Amino acid sequence: MSTSANTAQSLAQTSKDQIPTTSVEAAVLASSTATPSTNSNDASRGQPPAAAAGASELASTKITLLGALKRFPDFPIPGIQFIDILPLFQDPAIHTALLRALELQVLEFAEHSKPDVVVGLDARGFLFGPSLALRLNASFVPVRKQGKMPGPCVTAAYEKEYGTDFFQMQEGAVKPGQKVLVVDDIIATGGSAAAAGSLVKQLGGDLIGYLFILEIPFLNGRSKLDGVQTVTLLETDE
Repeated sequence: MSTSANTAQSLAQTSKDQIPTTSVEAAVLASSTATPSTNSNDASRGQPPAAAAGASELASTKITLLGALKRFPDFPIPGIQFIDILPLFQDPAIHTALLRALELQVLEFAEHSKPDVVVGLDARGFLFGPSLALRLNASFVPVRKQGKMPGPCVTAAYEKEYGTDFFQMQEGAVKPGQKVLVVDDIIATGGSAAAAGSLVKQLGGDLIGYLFILEIPFLNGRSKLDGVQTVTLLETDE
């Protein structure tokens, strides 16, 4: 289990493939961070053998994934360390482990509400969203920046550090009543994820949750997600 991080510095905006931290200590394994919160060890108690085995596999796989992350101290400025997620996709075995862990994580928190649609955010959500959707026997729908997709689209705005940006989704990509899971690599300030959730609701989808690989906790992005169940696969409070 991780301990609370003592954050000396926060960033209003971060690179989509890296996370800022303020320590060079090794990453520690954390249980899935959810709203409401859950603990993998606690979740396995009282479960059927198959479910308990899944929780054990998930915990073990998280350790492997955390060990594959790379750290770059003093980037982009002195005192900041970045954690790079791209190595998770460079080794086929690690990539496979990532997809399996994401699948197990979804099955754990959405046991009775398996998604019909996986929505991936531009652009890191495209790295693993389609593969995860196949594992869940769900469709994949992209959310892209305004003007990048043809045909009629719905639009949602979100605030960035230096102004407003817009996300779009094609009309009809999500059918009314379909259960939808929104995925992205990192939750930072939460604005882009909230915009994706707004698009799902505009199309009549049932937003059942958000799933991220990593989180920057001190930016409190969850506060923008209207209490919708939010799960982070890995946590590195350093």
